[in-house]
Parts: sequence; structure tokens; C-alpha cells
Amino acid sequence: MGIEVVTFGCRLNTAESEVMKRQAEAAGLTDAVLVNTCAVTGEAVRQARQAIRRARRDNPAARIVVTGCAAQTDPASFAAMAEVDLVVGNTEKLTEAAYRALPDFGVGAEEKTRVNDIMSVKETALHLVDGLEGRARAFVQVQNGCDHRCTFCIIPFGRGNSRSVPMGDVLDQVRRLVENGYAEVVLTGVDLTSYGADLPGRPPLGRLARTLLAKVPELKRLRISSIDSIEADDDLMRAIAEEERLMPHMHLSLQHGDDLILKRMKRRHGRADAIRFCDEARRLRPDMVFGADLIAGFPTETDEMAENSARIVEACGLTHLHVFPYSPRPGTPAARMPQLDKALVKARAAALRAVGEAAFARHLAAETGRVRKVLVEKPGIGRTEQFTLTEIDRGAPGEIVPAVVTGHTGRALVARAA
Repeated sequence: MGIEVVTFGCRLNTAESEVMKRQAEAAGLTDAVLVNTCAVTGEAVRQARQAIRRARRDNPAARIVVTGCAAQTDPASFAAMAEVDLVVGNTEKLTEAAYRALPDFGVGAEEKTRVNDIMSVKETALHLVDGLEGRARAFVQVQNGCDHRCTFCIIPFGRGNSRSVPMGDVLDQVRRLVENGYAEVVLTGVDLTSYGADLPGRPPLGRLARTLLAKVPELKRLRISSIDSIEADDDLMRAIAEEERLMPHMHLSLQHGDDLILKRMKRRHGRADAIRFCDEARRLRPDMVFGADLIAGFPTETDEMAENSARIVEACGLTHLHVFPYSPRPGTPAARMPQLDKALVKARAAALRAVGEAAFARHLAAETGRVRKVLVEKPGIGRTEQFTLTEIDRGAPGEIVPAVVTGHTGRALVARAA
């Protein structure tokens, strides 16, 4: 069966899964399932456990290796699963050595755990990937970890403190990907807008973006993944205004739209800050669209607070929403706050998703008649500059095709190549 990788969570995990597979292959591992977990919600952890059990049922003779943020923060619980052969930490998973000499079947939990203290990691190595299998765009990890301690979040304990990849290494990687035919590169990280704070000269994310576009003129499209808008630097705003090859789509780590809840989350922005950023970015780049992460049912959230969060969708002009029903993560301050009834959390998440779906429907309708450049991901499917999924009548994977939007299906645009 070779090596199968099952990935949960963020774009960073997606990029790292490709590195994991290549390192495991280099180590000579065969007949294995690598499960790259996410710890952002309790549901993500539950789904990972389900996937592990399913992998064992489907592949009784395979070695099952579990890694990722959930494995880093709670390795013992995964090592205790009979289906699991090895638990590997978030740093170790990117090394060839981690996949050599797997423990024998049936050994104790301690013997199948290879997880070090993530807080001791001081550097982020850039793991060179010549290309990602079956993808039209490539992800480049430029930052890892987080120095902030939001009250709901376990991720810093899965990823460690913030650390950045030197700009020269990022340039070399992007050049290599462009030489291998990739038209679009996505910069990824855990707390991307903290990029550079630990490097000599403290180059911010915006300077990295502008340098990449200047030094790699062959790169057709640069995309930035999730950002914390309160940390957007002047260079990033200039790039939004001046760099056509920087795609007009930003995914924002907003989390909520009510000031008191944001304070209890220990976020660094307020409601007005988020609205101000979106207004300014859209003024600089009128075709800019925004996605956002929003948490529904955070502890102490009242009906009025939930309504404030729903209203920020229109206030910021959000179109691509990721809604997470709050789930307490053991070890976080929010888990010790007064919790809402689970049924109420679920209802509020559903209501917030409905607001997001209505906003997305308005976005799809407004695109009809516009000319967009669609990056074809696979035959018949691609994405516009605004990252909107698009059904297109022609174009080869990896090709950027100018197209007229003729309508939509409710989930994707429909476009005809111009």
C-alpha cells in the first residue's frame, strides 16, 4: 500500500504532511498510515481518533504513526490506543530519523512515544519541497509557533514559541517551486503576522512578501494565509495597494465580534480594529475579499454578544467563514470559565454559519459578469484571485485562465474561458 497520509487542520499541516511522507519514504518505511492531527477543537481530536481506528480496520497489517498538534499536547492518550504503533512530536515528524526502526507491534505506550519538549525548539528549518503532489499551488512554511496565549487555545503547546525562517531560505524555496512550474505560492504559519520578530533586523511579513515579489518576478501569484489583522505592518499594507501579484484575499483570525468576549479570549484587537483594517484594505484594493475564523458559544457569551459576532460579518464584509463551535480544551483558561450548554453552543454555531452562507451567496451573485483569472487545480475546477471555487470549461491543471463568470451553483462560480 505504500505510505498514506491523513491530514487534519490547517494549511501548515497540509504542507508538513508532504514533508512527512517524503521523510518516511527516505527512511525506508512502507505499508504505513501517517495521521497528522489537529488540536484546535475537541471535535478535531475526536475525528483523528476515528480516523486512526478506521485506518487499522482498513489496513490491519500497516504501521500507524500519529503526529501533529493533538499528539504533541497529549501523546499518552494516543500511545494508549491499541491501533497506534508510534506517536511522533511536531518537530520530530519532519525528520527522517523519526520513521526509522519503528517499535515492534504490542510494545508499551512509553516505548512508542517520540515526543520532545516543543518549548525547547528555537529554530524553524525550511523543509524543501520541490512540489506538492496533485496541487496547483504550493505552500511554504515561513513561521511556526506562537508567543501569544489566547485563553481558548492549546496550539502554542503543540507548536512551541514563535520562530521564523530566514528570508533568504524562503526566497530559495520559492524560486525552486517556480522553476518546477508552480504558478501560485501560499505563505503559511501558525501566527504568520509575527514573522520576523526573532530574526536579525526583525523583517516583518510585508517586507518578506514584497521582497519575494521583487526578487522572483517569475512568480505569478503570491497568497498569504491566515493573519492577525492587528499585526498587519506598513509593508503589508503597501503590498496590498501596489502588488497585483499579491492575491486579493485575506483570511483573518478574528474569533469574535464582541469586545468583552475578545477581551476574555485575550485577543489583541477589538471590534473596531477589525472593521478599520477591512475598510482600509478594501480602500487600497477594491477587489479584496475576506475570510475569517469565528468561534460560537464561547464561555459567558450572551445572546447580545452572539448577535455582535454575527453582525461583524456584514461590518467587515466577510465572505468565506470558518465557524467553530467552542469546545473546552483541558489546560486552557477558558476551560475553567462558566460554560454554555452544548445545545446552545451548537445552535449559535448553526446561526452564525447561516449568516456566513448568506454572505457567501451574495459574493457569488456579485461575481456574475466579471472577468477573473482562474488558477486551474484539476480539470474543470479552479480558484479565482479571491480564492473562490470556480467551475471552468477548459484549462490544464496549473494554468491561469482568464474567464468570464456566467453564474454560480450555490457553492462555486461557473465561468467560461475568455
